[in-house]
Amino acid sequence: MASPKKSKGSKGSKPKAKPKGKPAGKSPKKTKREDVTEADPTLFDPLTQGEIADALRTLTEDRRLGSMAKVGRYRVICTEPLVTKPPHPMAGHRLARVVAYDYAADRAVDACIDLDAGVVTHLELSRSQPMLSRDEEALAASIAVGDERVRNKLSMGDAPQMTMHYWGRNPQDVAYSRRSAAVVFGRDNGHSTLVAVVDLIDNTVTQVVPAELW
Repeated sequence: MASPKKSKGSKGSKPKAKPKGKPAGKSPKKTKREDVTEADPTLFDPLTQGEIADALRTLTEDRRLGSMAKVGRYRVICTEPLVTKPPHPMAGHRLARVVAYDYAADRAVDACIDLDAGVVTHLELSRSQPMLSRDEEALAASIAVGDERVRNKLSMGDAPQMTMHYWGRNPQDVAYSRRSAAVVFGRDNGHSTLVAVVDLIDNTVTQVVPAELW
């Protein structure tokens, strides 16, 4: 007698293989990358006087710099436009970088201000020494010229030749830990004769050294 045929879907039958590949549905959309060449070129323009004033006002009104604004003993070293690239959240904003030195706290201030929103977006306080500003150079030269010890050692024709940012080389020097400038005196022919070190925090001359010993 012939054996009965096995019905479909019986225990011995092999399961159907599932189709390979990604499940049906919408493929994820690719995010469009912003082209930096399409950035607003005016973001690179120098800051206007009004923008500088707005940046300084926003900075001094920040509660983290309340003591600096209250005492008022600080010097702005530089102000410049700052531009960020996508995908940075500040891309496309008019930004200003402000570097200042707080004499009362003996610290450097480096900040980024969003001029569109009127807020400080970055603030770094440190013991670093930024370069001297033009105002600091002029102040140091005037303090050195007005010092009696300096005047007594100047010869006929000596005048300030240059003013440099100066650090002391050993911990005993006042300039080792305090913001200072070195004013070099000399003649028109370029020969240097005298160097005066000026403490810019107390506005005093701390050293007077012959140029050949400097």
